[in-house]
Amino acid sequence: MPLVPTSSIVDAAREARVGAAAFNVIHLETAEALVTAAERTGIPLILQISENCIRYHGSLLPLTRATLALAEGSAAPIAVHLDHITDAELVHQGVDAGVGSVMVDASALPYEENVATTAELTSWCHDRGVYVEAELGEVGGKDGVHAPGVRTDPDEALTFVRATGVDALAVAVGSSHAMHERTAVLDKELIAALHTALPVPLVLHGSSGVPDDELRRAIAAGMTKINISTHLVSVFTSSIRHTLGADPSLVDSRKYLKPARAAVAEEAARLLGVLGTPATVPGQYAAQAPARG
Repeated sequence: MPLVPTSSIVDAAREARVGAAAFNVIHLETAEALVTAAERTGIPLILQISENCIRYHGSLLPLTRATLALAEGSAAPIAVHLDHITDAELVHQGVDAGVGSVMVDASALPYEENVATTAELTSWCHDRGVYVEAELGEVGGKDGVHAPGVRTDPDEALTFVRATGVDALAVAVGSSHAMHERTAVLDKELIAALHTALPVPLVLHGSSGVPDDELRRAIAAGMTKINISTHLVSVFTSSIRHTLGADPSLVDSRKYLKPARAAVAEEAARLLGVLGTPATVPGQYAAQAPARG
């Protein structure tokens, strides 16, 4: 199946009141596992490559091209997205390579600089048919930059969306990056208020720390794109620890990477089912946030 636009996955999920799954690629094994999960379930998936991941690999092109090739060769509907990009040059490189969407992350800047930077890169991306996500209201746990407990103000968010022209907005509603336990409780009333106020889809970062039922409630309240990374990385690492612990003599990395890849594929498929199925939770938040046209 040809690579699909991020907008088609997000817009369809928003219309159906389900979650648009966005899982992070760390290396080729995780990309392969995530594509396998999408093919098993038939549920659309956004593969994300973060700036931290690009820095780890030393450059953008090798992993990005490999991820695009996997997506293009898959039988599942898959989009490829750049996540938390602070460097404009990486935006340019990713778009030139063929990614369909970018998260422009200027959230650490003062508000006016965030607006100006985001608006400039959004205009550049839109001229090339690329979908843009941005962030307002710092999400906790991101390299010490994002302050825990911050919440996105709906009025400020609307002003920001209008000033920048972004297509989706990551908002701070109680989640935190890099959580290893799934214990976060989200502000569903704020999600509903943001959904009602904004003309663009809402994005939840730091979803690894949010339990399944809470994710369903967030989607029912109006959240659309759900980003998950740390949880799946933990599954991968736990599998490797188990395999090496059972046989410390192993030296062929394929023999411990293969079961780790399979474990991530299994958990990613399960999460796709959680996010890609209409929420069956009490309707108090859904009632506050009617589906938008």
